[in-house]
Amino acid sequence: MLGAAVGLAVPAIARAQAYPARSVRVVNAYSPGGTADVICRILCAAMTEKLGQTFAVDNKPGAAGTVAAQIVARAPADGYTLLYDATAHSVNPSLFAGKLPYDTLRDLLPVFLSMQTPNTLNCNVRFEAKTVPELIALAKSKPGGLDCASTGVGTVQHVTLELLNQRASIKINHVPYKEMGAARNDLFAGRVPMQFGNVPGTVALRSAKEVTCMVHTGPKPIEVLPGVPGMAETLPGFETWEWNGVFVPAGTDAALIARLNEEMNAVFRAPATGARLVELGALTRPNTVAEFAAFREQQIAFFAEMVKSANIRIE
Repeated sequence: MLGAAVGLAVPAIARAQAYPARSVRVVNAYSPGGTADVICRILCAAMTEKLGQTFAVDNKPGAAGTVAAQIVARAPADGYTLLYDATAHSVNPSLFAGKLPYDTLRDLLPVFLSMQTPNTLNCNVRFEAKTVPELIALAKSKPGGLDCASTGVGTVQHVTLELLNQRASIKINHVPYKEMGAARNDLFAGRVPMQFGNVPGTVALRSAKEVTCMVHTGPKPIEVLPGVPGMAETLPGFETWEWNGVFVPAGTDAALIARLNEEMNAVFRAPATGARLVELGALTRPNTVAEFAAFREQQIAFFAEMVKSANIRIE
């Protein structure tokens, strides 16, 4: 029996080491130009250079990432079709409960966590509240009188706002936008005073005189946002994350998944790639397949509770 088991394992390991023998399609769940697309392209360019075969980005946005996820869930489990997804991946099982054309945990296997970054609260410079305590006091003095933008219902930014409302016992209105450009234009003009975003997006705004970053949602200081406090300093334990990661269809060889994880960790440790990611504010850390799987499960559970408690619905 032992000999048979070893015999079965060797071909899988050999196939993983020979991979890739041709171009790899990376189905990106998001539009060109956004944070997820930029990080995905950095990863794919580095993998292409290191492994000698093209990792080709194929943007398939739509339906909060479910269009791309469905494509990959139904693809051959051979390592030549990868999914590049982000935080919506862990929101969708509860937001679209019972309506997804695939099972997130069963049909899509984690490979590599490519970015994990806190959310940020950006404000128009003329907004009267400058700190979280001031914001909470202002919101309590004007129940339902303050607005905060995000890029859609059920996004991590929306959920972060609802968590703030719950933890601080306030009511700030959620104003969803269909795309980031319109939300930023209204933030700059002061038509909406606040917008939840993420660290890379906020780093890109550092030179803008119209906005400031009030707070981030990470547990410790962020080097690329010096002086910006964490929400947990006012509301202990407050923590939300925007993340990106790579997945493969169920049935993909474990040895191949391990190889992909190893190579992706390696290219992000390369000095030039690492420096580019730091410059963008895309916070990364080494991670194993098991660590990413555990993180995904924790995030799915977190968003399930938030969607339920905040009664978040897709109209």
